[in-house]
Amino acid sequence: MKEITQIVVPVDFGSHTDKLVEFATYMASKLGAKLSFIHVNESSALGDMMMGSPSFRDLDEQRQAKAEQKMAHVLEDYGAKCPGCTGDVVAGDAVDEIVAFAKKQEADLIIISTHGTKGLGKILLGSVAERVVKRAPCPTLTINPFEQ
Repeated sequence: MKEITQIVVPVDFGSHTDKLVEFATYMASKLGAKLSFIHVNESSALGDMMMGSPSFRDLDEQRQAKAEQKMAHVLEDYGAKCPGCTGDVVAGDAVDEIVAFAKKQEADLIIISTHGTKGLGKILLGSVAERVVKRAPCPTLTINPFEQ
């Protein structure tokens, strides 16, 4: 079995991000692995962005800057628990970007949280975690932040 030395952790900066980060840092410390966090900003209006709407471009740039600040806080807050951990903020489709990032980082494990979306929300949007599991280049561990 391949040793786990690199873990990728997608974060959305939602209310359960701290639980996910705490769990991931715990797992990394137990395994002696490095952590790489990723946050994906999906465009606020893909259709209008195609037409070059400056208002949506500005909004996306603001969201990107805010996400970069939040990532810096995660790295600062958890830096003592995960020496050498890194964090990237990218724009694009969440599933595509997470899978590509895991490949680029040569991840041995992805730790991703679920949000418990059910019913029509899941049918219409699908689950990012579920789609990452299906496409991941390595084992993926899903956690339910509502039960921790």
